[in-house]
Amino acid sequence: MADPLFDTSSGRLVAEQMPGDNAPAMSVSELSQSLKRMVEGEFGHVRLRGEISGWKRAASGHAYLALKDADAVIDGVIWRGAAAALPFAAQDGLEVIATGKLTTYPGRSKYQIVIERMELAGEGALMALFEKLKAKLAGEGLFDRAAKKPLPHMPRTIGVVTSPTGAVIRDILHRLADRFPSHVVVWPVKVQGEGAAAEIAAAVRGFDALPVEGGPVRRPDLLIVARGGGSIEDLWAFNEEVVVRAVAGCSIPVISAVGHETDTSLCDFAADLRAPTPTAAAEIAVPVLADVRHTVATLAHRTERCVRRYHERAFERLAALVRVLPKRDALLGPQRQKMDDMGARLDRALERRVTLARGQLDRSAGALRPAMLDQRLATARQKLGGVGRHLDLVHPELPLKKGYAWVEARGTRKVIGTAEAARGAGAVTLHFADGAVDARVERPGGKSYGGASPEQPSLL
Repeated sequence: MADPLFDTSSGRLVAEQMPGDNAPAMSVSELSQSLKRMVEGEFGHVRLRGEISGWKRAASGHAYLALKDADAVIDGVIWRGAAAALPFAAQDGLEVIATGKLTTYPGRSKYQIVIERMELAGEGALMALFEKLKAKLAGEGLFDRAAKKPLPHMPRTIGVVTSPTGAVIRDILHRLADRFPSHVVVWPVKVQGEGAAAEIAAAVRGFDALPVEGGPVRRPDLLIVARGGGSIEDLWAFNEEVVVRAVAGCSIPVISAVGHETDTSLCDFAADLRAPTPTAAAEIAVPVLADVRHTVATLAHRTERCVRRYHERAFERLAALVRVLPKRDALLGPQRQKMDDMGARLDRALERRVTLARGQLDRSAGALRPAMLDQRLATARQKLGGVGRHLDLVHPELPLKKGYAWVEARGTRKVIGTAEAARGAGAVTLHFADGAVDARVERPGGKSYGGASPEQPSLL
């Protein structure tokens, strides 16, 4: 007899509850919720070791990934809060240990792990991440030696980025005070744990952003980024990309003093100089004051000796030159002799000149006899009399005394010499020996020329 539950020969179209059937049909949602309760109840806390694959951070802040090994793979999700608290930058290929709980996702009929905490699977995985990040940043040129800045010889101000408590800051301050007392500005930060990398990077950038002059805090000439020793996990904040980029991009020279001498961080590669310990960083940062004073004193003594020796040599050269110079009398003898010769020649020239002048005076005095002067005066009077008689003969008023007159245009000093000019003038002035008379010129018939007045005498 066939089982009615699985009987396909009846040809029924509608499912019916059969007598004795204890497996009623359930919905897909009911099955999904049942599976979800079962999985979460059985695997409420698990730790999985695997390799990250398909790492992706959504805009919401949640992260999605898959954990895989050689034979299996499981999806995972990290909610925003847990993703922000990850102590390292997750990426594909890292082997990690994820702690969380299993759950199902009914929308896709799949199960996944909700990760609450994720750690690197041992130091090997951490070193693999270290080497991978180192290769990436080195490829960008952040560790190039050509970009390293020289340290100042005697910095006026030193900035220190470290924890405000603990032995590191005390060792640095104590060492600086012993060697070369300097002005120190401490920017306190966390050097380990959640948020440490962000604080360290912000401190480096903050020092770099201080104004060179006039700010409330003096801008350091040198930075020391320091931390005491510890495991690679303890020092991991100094391997974070944000710290490495801040140190490499700082315009102030940076000394990295992270951990002990055997510890190495990416911050060491990015800094301008690596110090094996924080105390060594303080020793590198400043010289020994006693050595500086000794050097200054030595240089001052050497300078004094050089100056003294220079003066001595200059005096020796001067003395040698004096010895080879000719004597004063030998230098001035020819000039003195020449001066004496010229003085004698001058005396003779003056005597000769006086003699010549005296002869000329005697000759001139001989020519100035009184008789000769009288004769010259008589000749001059005779010449002067002839000139006077000639002037009398040509005097313009002499003809007037003989009855002649000269005619001028009235109001001018222009002499009229023709009848045509007189008719043109109209009014004229007649000059006689005893005075002048105004007249007008008339045409025949009594009409006047020009502007002559009829009351005045007319000249026909």
